[in-house]
Amino acid sequence: MMKLYWSPRSRSFTALWLMEETGQPYERVLIDISTGAQKTPEFLAVNPMGKVPALTDGAIAIAEAAAICAYVAERFPDAKLAPPLGDARRAKYLQWLFFGPSCIEPALLQIFAKLQVPSSTAAWGDATQVFDVLDKAVEKGPWILGDDFSAADIVIGSGLNFAIRQFKMVPPRPAFDRYIDRCVARPAFQRAEKIAAG
Repeated sequence: MMKLYWSPRSRSFTALWLMEETGQPYERVLIDISTGAQKTPEFLAVNPMGKVPALTDGAIAIAEAAAICAYVAERFPDAKLAPPLGDARRAKYLQWLFFGPSCIEPALLQIFAKLQVPSSTAAWGDATQVFDVLDKAVEKGPWILGDDFSAADIVIGSGLNFAIRQFKMVPPRPAFDRYIDRCVARPAFQRAEKIAAG
């Protein structure tokens, strides 16, 4: 059985929501980052970076929320969280799956820390561009790939919910509000929220 190493109020929510979407049994292992539990030798053996989330699947250990999403979506194809190999939508799925850690998270750091980074040298461009591009992508709806919900929506939806509704780091936009509402309405999202709330 897979083990998800997680902590409330962290990036772990993405992986928690993902696991709930699969409908598969898994074990949750709470890593209390407020006490430094992520720095224990036992956890560092799972993720040497000492960050949550992390996941084990037998002898396999994997960290980073988007990578966990990619791995689990392929591990449980019946959950239909990823277009299969050969599907034309797979390229866009992978693009949006990694847009979260590659663009949204650095853009949020730029906003939070008030960093002045030339857009020509920043891998994510700039924060305004990130959210303008994302706005256009989600306004078509209902999901990032159109009619089919995927693990990419879990990554993007978690990031937008965190940035807009939880921490108000990014001003709301109508397309974002509608998209987040659809994410929050999913039963798996609601189960994950209850678990995270304790």
